[in-house]
Amino acid sequence: MSASSPAPTAPSTTAENVNRAVRIIKVVVNAGVGQSGEPRQKAERVLQMITHQKPIATRSHSTNRDFGIRAGQEIGAKVTLRGPSAVDFLNRAFEARDRQLDPDSIDRNGNFSFGIGDYTDFTGMKYDPEIGIHGMDIAVELGRSGYGVRERQVSARPIPKRLRSTKADTRAYLAATFQVTFVE
Repeated sequence: MSASSPAPTAPSTTAENVNRAVRIIKVVVNAGVGQSGEPRQKAERVLQMITHQKPIATRSHSTNRDFGIRAGQEIGAKVTLRGPSAVDFLNRAFEARDRQLDPDSIDRNGNFSFGIGDYTDFTGMKYDPEIGIHGMDIAVELGRSGYGVRERQVSARPIPKRLRSTKADTRAYLAATFQVTFVE
């Protein structure tokens, strides 16, 4: 090396690796009504109003005579959100919950879920007497880059521990990204 060329510098230790950053894999919004027909169609309408996407029907896995449910009967609706629409929806959902979350709702893999009692809790939604009151469950899956290893068709592998997010990672991500406070 010549004297005029600068020496290579080591990367900054304060800079964070972008591949280690926690991100939202998917958000599933579920409205289970327990029966088919008009109540399920109303739940579908609510999910479409809230998420701006077309919901799909969820079906029962087994027959339950006490509730009058047959195997394969449509008993609810759900929507899966990914990318920017998932982030936008979560922002609105946390606003409906006053940006509070129970820390016990986070599982050991860093995923979390919570419920919203009524669609009118969302900003801008007005009560519609034809629809009635419908709540929903929201399940969020978090992970890091490289998470698609488990979904490959060829040579699928379990998720290594280094790619999973922990409860602490999830809490830090929610506090930084969505300004969520945890009810202790």
